[in-house]
Amino acid sequence: MLDAAIKTQLQTYLGKVTHDVEITASLDHSEKSQEMREMLQEITALSSRLSYKESHEDNERKPSFALNRAGSDMGVRFAGIPMGHEFTSLILALLQVGGHPPKADPDVLDQIRQLDGDYVFETYISLTCQNCPEVVQALNLMAVINPKIRHVMIDGALFQDEVNQRQIMAVPSLFLNGQPFGQGRMELEEILAKLDTGAAVRDAAKLDQKEVFDLLVVGGGPAGASAAIYAARKGIRTGVLAERFGGQVLDTLGIENFISVKETEGPKLVSALEQHVKSYDVDVMNLQRASALIPGDVIEIKLENGASLKAKSVVIATGARWRELNVPGEQEYRNRGVAYCPHCDGPLFKGKRVSVVGGGNSGVEAAIDLAGVVAHVTLLEFDTSLRADEVLQRKLRSLPNVTVITSAQTSEVTGDGTKVNGMRYTDRKTGQSHLIELEGIFVQIGLLPNTDWLKGTVALSNRGEIEIDAKGQTSVPGVFAAGDVTTVPYKQIIIAMGEGSKAALSAFDHLIRSSAPTEEATKLAA
Repeated sequence: MLDAAIKTQLQTYLGKVTHDVEITASLDHSEKSQEMREMLQEITALSSRLSYKESHEDNERKPSFALNRAGSDMGVRFAGIPMGHEFTSLILALLQVGGHPPKADPDVLDQIRQLDGDYVFETYISLTCQNCPEVVQALNLMAVINPKIRHVMIDGALFQDEVNQRQIMAVPSLFLNGQPFGQGRMELEEILAKLDTGAAVRDAAKLDQKEVFDLLVVGGGPAGASAAIYAARKGIRTGVLAERFGGQVLDTLGIENFISVKETEGPKLVSALEQHVKSYDVDVMNLQRASALIPGDVIEIKLENGASLKAKSVVIATGARWRELNVPGEQEYRNRGVAYCPHCDGPLFKGKRVSVVGGGNSGVEAAIDLAGVVAHVTLLEFDTSLRADEVLQRKLRSLPNVTVITSAQTSEVTGDGTKVNGMRYTDRKTGQSHLIELEGIFVQIGLLPNTDWLKGTVALSNRGEIEIDAKGQTSVPGVFAAGDVTTVPYKQIIIAMGEGSKAALSAFDHLIRSSAPTEEATKLAA
């Protein structure tokens, strides 16, 4: 099942295991159980530290397997075959259960150990979801560190009965002790913050005590990371405040236009960015949201948790978020049929009827991807024609299970109270209203700049973007901006990186000029 190259690589990793690891499988007579048995036996053969056995208990999902350190009781289980994006989760779990130290802050590990209570986590994933491994790996680590925590990864495509029973229509979906806990990408610190209610207060107190930064970057996407690197290389005190390090790139699956890198994925690029930033003396403050900017000789950034940070210059790189339909029913059925990431949630709609709203590149790409999984895709575009590249349109038109409707204005998301059952749209040519029966809606209509917290402080365009000049300077002295949050056209990763670098260099120039002695002071000194 595993090819020779993967086996060689995995054998190298398993050389880091220092404790015996027991792999216990719970199987039935299905084809997937046979695949799991084959995979686990191949892995076990790669290290003398690993052992394999099968359990015949009826209270476990089948097929599934547990990892446990010999002589311990660790709650790490995989219900499904962790290939695709989850293969890394399996490797990390084997290493951590096998005694290899995790790459996590010691304070975070102590916080995990000190959690009191019994926690049973279940995470529903899809193997095509690039956000799911972050959650799976965080909870697996917590289960290794704290014996009161147990976690099982569940492949939603394999356990469709559970998905339907729990009405799961978005991944990752987390349950704690049988109750919904969260949806979407969550980092380890974010999960801990929800469990440890005193963490936010402690974080705020620590942030309040930080000294004034020479440059504070607000935002951790490509523009923010580039700004931080360029600033740190100038030797000035640099900080990065990010709601989610990596930003929108974390939700991007395939990247094929990043010059010099033929093909990569969003999470891989973000990991490389984070490593690069942290190789310099940069204070990265993740999972923190800015709420206000107060101009002055020393600029103050207020945070939602009540803390404040101060800086002599600021680069705003808060990026953008998915644009919503803003029609009745959208919020009510969000993550219950209304979705924004076709790569993540598409497998949950296998064999069902769905729609894609948006005829640009992202919308047409989503329709093409979904057509290979679902029963039928209806693509709706507001304009009179699709706006996607012609090569994508040709591919779309070749698919037999796709219907394209143009001049369609979405007016309502309908549902039965628990999940989506349709969508209403108006034909802009005739004014006639139509209802499409379906079970999923994927919204792909562009982005909105994250500037709500800046209104009334920094000059914004009529689209809410930060207005900047050729050097990235905003209307507020000492405040610069870069990336998708600004008026710069063409929202691309590589453009955001260049703009971030430029903004940092401009901020450094501002710091030099504002700290230089005046001509009058120079004469007096002479």
